[in-house]
Amino acid sequence: AALAMEGRGRRVFLANPDESLLLRKASGRTAHGGGTRLAVGSEDYRTVRDWIATGLPLGSPDAPRVIGLRVEPGERVMTFRSDVPLKVIAKLSDGREKDVTKHARFQSNNDAIAMVNAEGSVHALEAPGEATVMAAYMGEVGVFRAIVPRPGPAKPQAVAQHNFIDVQVDAKLAKLNFASSGLCDDAEFLRRISIDLTGTLPTAANARKFLEDKSADKRAKLVQSLLASPEFADLWAMRWADLLRVERGTLGHERAYGYYKWIRDSIADNTPFDRFARELITAEGPTSEVGAANFYRVVTKPGEMAGSLSQVFLGVRIGCAECHHHPFDRWGQSDYYGMVGFFAPVAARGDAVFSSGDPGTTHPRTKKPVYSHALGATMPEADPKGDRRIVLADWMTKPDNPYFARNLANRVWAWMLGTGIVEPVADMRITNPPSNPELLDALAKFNIENKYDVKKLIAAIAASRTYQTSSKPNETNERDDRNFSRALFKRPDAEVLLDIVCQSTGVPEKFTGSPGVTRAVQLWDSKARHEFLKLFGRPVRATACECERTKEPSVAQVLNLLNSPDVQAKLSHESGTVARLVRAYADDAKLAEEMYLTFFARLPSAEELKVATEHLKKRSAARREAAEDLAWAMLNSTEFLFNH
Repeated sequence: AALAMEGRGRRVFLANPDESLLLRKASGRTAHGGGTRLAVGSEDYRTVRDWIATGLPLGSPDAPRVIGLRVEPGERVMTFRSDVPLKVIAKLSDGREKDVTKHARFQSNNDAIAMVNAEGSVHALEAPGEATVMAAYMGEVGVFRAIVPRPGPAKPQAVAQHNFIDVQVDAKLAKLNFASSGLCDDAEFLRRISIDLTGTLPTAANARKFLEDKSADKRAKLVQSLLASPEFADLWAMRWADLLRVERGTLGHERAYGYYKWIRDSIADNTPFDRFARELITAEGPTSEVGAANFYRVVTKPGEMAGSLSQVFLGVRIGCAECHHHPFDRWGQSDYYGMVGFFAPVAARGDAVFSSGDPGTTHPRTKKPVYSHALGATMPEADPKGDRRIVLADWMTKPDNPYFARNLANRVWAWMLGTGIVEPVADMRITNPPSNPELLDALAKFNIENKYDVKKLIAAIAASRTYQTSSKPNETNERDDRNFSRALFKRPDAEVLLDIVCQSTGVPEKFTGSPGVTRAVQLWDSKARHEFLKLFGRPVRATACECERTKEPSVAQVLNLLNSPDVQAKLSHESGTVARLVRAYADDAKLAEEMYLTFFARLPSAEELKVATEHLKKRSAARREAAEDLAWAMLNSTEFLFNH
């Protein structure tokens, strides 16, 4: 209709098809910003010309259509600077298959590993790793995985496998010819797991006790004690409150706190994740009494409800399909409005959220009704009766749901290891495949078998050699940041960073308007003003996207930690850690040891101890100031500012 009717029909000329503006521009005979796209006389040129010549027929609605795409080969191990030509096969609704390679659109997700040209030829560069090439045609997509191993002889793994996680990780590392780094030592593990699970540092006394403990199961015992702590519930409630948008600006103080409390109580009680999701999706009643119902007061439009919950619980972004077919996935407008239909009856009136009536949803382009149906499901003949959200919750939490268990596994994995198996974490689609599909499937299976017990999932990840791997690279994995061959340096969340600064200096922060809150991770109020938190990337909870929380470094962050009067006031506080330790330890070596345990959860090396004691001895006349300088240097070190 656009080609034939818009612009007063100027694009086509039925009397002389070759003089149609559409063909003149496409063939380069009339100047056009897009350049020559159809050579005169080519098969594509003739296809368009013949269509114009036959009167621009719309075609039959029963004509065969593309229902799937296959890329051949689907996977290939490539050497540096090698090439692989791809073939794209379209499957048609009448059972036929057709080679559509020359009409497909190609894109690589990692041009540093492998590039692809317009003809579908993949070229590996001189960097080991994996790249996925997308082929798109007529709204369908297919993928090719290029595995480019490190050249040279294989290096055997130096450490054993602890559980099923390591089996899958090692299989992928073997394909890439990477070797895992060795295990982290006890001090590294203690600090890493404490920050990841509770957002706190171990105390000096607890660090010393753990390091001196010789029992074989002390790491597993530590994990269980952290999972049972209130600090665990605080940190993980903050993470889910970000995604589920606990937002005082919209809800007001009382409702926002009730919403947050429901999330925190669910985590403290270890509510199975499928039940947690079901309670939120189907929430109704007075928002002052039903904490989960406040989600529908923050997110008020059916489209936003469908989009937010799909992103949080499925890891799927459907927002692009509101106006057009998703450019990198299978979802079209019918899929989007099928999900929207589940929330069309949801309304809020006064203090209550409820689902009532039987409103319909219409496709904006075809004007035909779209009945509520889940992603990938066949549209039914009518909307379900009663609260439609129950049908959605049933589908979402079924064991055979292709997204729910995988999304939970991926999010928890990303929070613990610093990067997701699918990255970005809330972008699960065919053209953004997991770096290790077998690992993600194994974790999803674990979730289902353990009835979505999140603490069991965390414990399994923490027990793996993969999680306990050292951050020190070896000669094979220096350039690997996607396959978990070594621990990555992770900058703590803004709230956690502020908390560990306060904890190590021994001076708590005061939060205006938040009585009773002693740690930044307990701040359920997203509108609480705090310059440090804003500077280090605390989200404002305007969307359900992880991307709101920024961890990009900046000069302002560095200058703040180096020069902030607030940080200096904590270091020099009369009741702070430094002043207390200086009073308690007259021996410089003992003082240095306690400071290292406080800031780094480890004892100093012989060289570090020598440097520290010489510094303290040289400035013995101003010993406390010397200790403050030492603490300032520790606080500004990479070791303190990153979890590793």
